[in-house]
Amino acid sequence: MNKTRSLLKAGVLGMSLLATSVMAAVSADEAAKLGSTLTPMGAEKAGNADGSITAWQPLSKTAGSVDAKGFLSDPYGSEKPKFTITAQNVEQYKDKLSPGQYAMFKRYPETYKIPVYPTHRGSTVPDEVFAAIKRNATKTNLVAGGNGLENFETAIPFPIPKSGVEVIWNHITRYRGGSVTRLVTQVTPQPNGSYSPVSFSDQFVFRDKLKDYDPANPGNVLFYFKQKVTAPSRLAGTVLLVHETLDQVKEPRKAWVYNAGQRRVRQAPQVSYDGPGTAADGLRTSDNLDMFNGAPDRYDWKLEGKKEMYIASNTYKLDSPSLKYADIVKPGHINQDLSRYELRRVWHVVATLKPGQRHIYAKRDFYIDEDTWQASVIDQYDGRNQLWRVSEAHAQDYYNNQVPWYTLETIYDLQSGRYLALGLKNEEKRAYDFGFTASKADFQPAALRQDGIR
Repeated sequence: MNKTRSLLKAGVLGMSLLATSVMAAVSADEAAKLGSTLTPMGAEKAGNADGSITAWQPLSKTAGSVDAKGFLSDPYGSEKPKFTITAQNVEQYKDKLSPGQYAMFKRYPETYKIPVYPTHRGSTVPDEVFAAIKRNATKTNLVAGGNGLENFETAIPFPIPKSGVEVIWNHITRYRGGSVTRLVTQVTPQPNGSYSPVSFSDQFVFRDKLKDYDPANPGNVLFYFKQKVTAPSRLAGTVLLVHETLDQVKEPRKAWVYNAGQRRVRQAPQVSYDGPGTAADGLRTSDNLDMFNGAPDRYDWKLEGKKEMYIASNTYKLDSPSLKYADIVKPGHINQDLSRYELRRVWHVVATLKPGQRHIYAKRDFYIDEDTWQASVIDQYDGRNQLWRVSEAHAQDYYNNQVPWYTLETIYDLQSGRYLALGLKNEEKRAYDFGFTASKADFQPAALRQDGIR
């Protein structure tokens, strides 16, 4: 009996040690690759064998000029496409496209195109963020079956990932300037291209950028997000508040909505997973914002590895304040003549809905840029395993603030022929304003009523 108990204890201990090793951070020797063969963010420093992907060369903070509204000039504005992928030649490039990108050529054979430019890998973040990432590499662990983090600071917990869920956590926690205020517009065009814009004023701040942040007691909140609808008038004054948690299974995301018509603040548990996105006409889920956000607990995450792929990068042209929204928003898809694609290395992660869990997307294929940990393309499948929606992010480096982020997010519904574009700011009075300062009190439900005044 005692012998049996000893064996059982030994077995349990062995399983515990195995589980710990699966969840553990990387060794100091492996972390030493960061800044040597790997970039400080974890990407391969070197280019590829034929030079079509160049070596990492971080952009200077003065890579271009900044206008009075904060819009950046294009450091690569003089370049022309190396070639353009169209429905006529797409087969020869199919291996470097996602199934969703390939399907766009079939859905819109006359108008959809991908102009491919020379690759420039300039994404960088401040030195103190690089230092935090390197510390994370050896100390941050997954908890709650991969649905939370411990011993995490600032950004990118797993710069040398070993699993699909670690890659996803890198996207969720990636550096976005620490804090920002922004004015952005969302459109959901009809198949004929007609649309009514919805405008938002956003405030976004990670916990360690709060004025009253206590590093000795960081708590479970990862960041605070407040979004106010400013137009059209029928929606203006509606405010969404989110407290995003690190472990959303232990402590689910907290969300509240202030309805200007009712003048009431209500908790909003539907602002998660496949709950409807704000004023999105049913074209995006709550977890489609920022390409993907929220708890990863409803999916199994499989890391397929890396591949070379054409993704939308350095899209400064698309962000030009000289453009009107009507120049960008076209029937079926945005004006692809304004886009810029480059050959990059991406991490491919497949998310499959767990048995017994519910979500309108039964499977999602993620393609995540190795240089920034930003999701670049996500193919989303319905319950019949049919390709349904294609999310694509057009990215740029806000080089004056050393922030990699998006210019524009798009979600194409291949079944309805409609799409959503979020993040337009060409006609706004300001570009992104990084360095926003706030305290926890600014992100409490009691503050929503004042923010919702029209």
